[in-house]
Order: sequence, then C-alpha cells, then structure tokens
Amino acid sequence: MKRSEKFRQANREAKATCVAAAAVIIFWCLAGFGLADSDITILHTPLWVWGGCVGTWIFAILVTIFLTEKVFKNFDLDSKEDEK
Repeated sequence: MKRSEKFRQANREAKATCVAAAAVIIFWCLAGFGLADSDITILHTPLWVWGGCVGTWIFAILVTIFLTEKVFKNFDLDSKEDEK
C-alpha cells in the first residue's frame, strides 16, 4: 500500500468515525428524549432511561464493531517499504 493510499484510508476512517459519532448522538436523542412521553416502565425505571442509557451503549458497541470489521484497516503508516 502506497503512502498516499494509506492517508486516503486514514481519511476514510476519520470520516466514518465522525458519521458513527453523529449516528450515536442521534440514536441517544431519539431513544432518550423520544421515549420521554412513554409511560412504560421496566423494573420501576422509565423506558427512556433504558433506551437513552443501555440502548445507546449497545448501539455504540454495534457501531464500533461495524467500523472495525468493515471500515478500518490495519497498516503501518511509517513503513520503510514505502520509500523503495
């Protein structure tokens, strides 16, 4: 992999991470504030707490797994073989 390709890949990873962070924030708003009017409770805890805290945590884990398996690539940015 050439140095320029490595930097393009790093930029793709950075952009995907920004999109993932925005997706988690949007999910948190929808799951927390969106469920605030619900009268449903689980273990005497309102549904918005479960959605906003536990649901967001699980969603963030799933997004991270997606990023690591589909977007990120393992490479050495300072590889000496690029200079040849």
